[in-house]
Amino acid sequence: MDPYVIEMNGSGDLPSVLDVHVNVGGRSSTPGKVKGRKARWSVKPSDMSNNTFNPIRAIVDSMKVKPNPDKTMISLSIGDPTVFGNLPTDPEVTQAMKDALDSGKYNGYAPSIGYLSSREEVASYYHCPEAPLEAKDVILTSGCSQAIELCLAVLANPGQNILVPRPGFSLYRTLAESMGIEVKLYNLLPEKSWEIDLKQLESLIDEKTACLIVNNPSNPCGSVFSRSHLQKILAVAARQCVPILADEIYGDMVFSGSKFEPLATLSSNVPILSCGGLAKRWLVPGWRLGWILIHDRRDIFGNEIRDGLVKLSQRILGPCTIVQGALKSILRRTPQEFYHDTLSFLKSNADLCYGALAAIPGLRPVRPSGAMYLMVEIEMEHFPEFENDVEFTERLVAEQSVHCLPATCFEYPNFFRVVITVPEVMMLEACSRIQEFCEQHYHCAEGSPEECDK
Repeated sequence: MDPYVIEMNGSGDLPSVLDVHVNVGGRSSTPGKVKGRKARWSVKPSDMSNNTFNPIRAIVDSMKVKPNPDKTMISLSIGDPTVFGNLPTDPEVTQAMKDALDSGKYNGYAPSIGYLSSREEVASYYHCPEAPLEAKDVILTSGCSQAIELCLAVLANPGQNILVPRPGFSLYRTLAESMGIEVKLYNLLPEKSWEIDLKQLESLIDEKTACLIVNNPSNPCGSVFSRSHLQKILAVAARQCVPILADEIYGDMVFSGSKFEPLATLSSNVPILSCGGLAKRWLVPGWRLGWILIHDRRDIFGNEIRDGLVKLSQRILGPCTIVQGALKSILRRTPQEFYHDTLSFLKSNADLCYGALAAIPGLRPVRPSGAMYLMVEIEMEHFPEFENDVEFTERLVAEQSVHCLPATCFEYPNFFRVVITVPEVMMLEACSRIQEFCEQHYHCAEGSPEECDK
């Protein structure tokens, strides 16, 4: 590494000097012992690392079961559409990356918030009259997860709280608690297709509430909120003066019969940071390109929040430049047939899975309308040998080699989540094994003999 590194960040493709980092060859200006410090080894992890906790990893890593050696493992647990190879991205997307690499133009540093030309492309792609966007309203990030992290970091201080859905994506808690931010969980209602319990949500808000996270379409629920429900959510935020972090990474993954409404198109007076990225719609989660769209038509965020996001982006010095270089072609040249075929496959698999699991006594799936997931309630009274959803899913792995995530991972016990991106033949086989498992362990609940007649 060179002894001197000078890095420049700005708002255009050829940036002006904003940041200078100098490393003088690792030399120390104070040799010898530091006054008042007893020299001894004591290297301990930071508070931030100690406070960083991923509930999915903690639960999954503690499941010490081995799959049934007589049955091929079917994993319905990983939210990665590329795992089985049946959902490749479009050739135009791959070609855009090859062209960007071959051009030799994208091997250096970009501005930490992304190339101006790339941000202009994102602004143009998502611009609409109800929620206008310019390049200055876009910050490119290393995946949607970093977009969420920057939004939390700019909106909340240690000691403040954020409102997070239950069930919800576990990363919200992981990120917030590592920063000393309290998480308050608001409930989604399975009997209402996972709509928010608005009264309970509003009861959680206090003077320390920094933002409300709205994840629509939902991971893990696969739900898509109606326009009227979104308007009610916005009314709560407006009444309480709480900004919204809208996690809309699955915004374009909605099945026919439902419609995704970007939250920012429905309100001009609630400031919204909307997070998205390439990962899901273009089926390239490993390419790590996300974005923050700043919607602030009443200038409530002002320059401070924008400037804060720019400063925070300088901690990582921006996302991959090659993907940024390919972005224009990806957004403009990906054929509509690719999006249509992906959604058709997901809806078909969702319908197949829902229908198969709904016919199994003791299980109650909730029909999804988008994303890549389906949530299933376990009627635990019919499976008395299992204490909870974690034990249920452990035994499912051990006996049937089918791995689903227990919804305890999402703060919602006695459900499990199914990923619907697997090939159809594997989905059919998995549902058949789940049925066999449930039939072997199902018991009639006392006082309801009619259940045994199924």
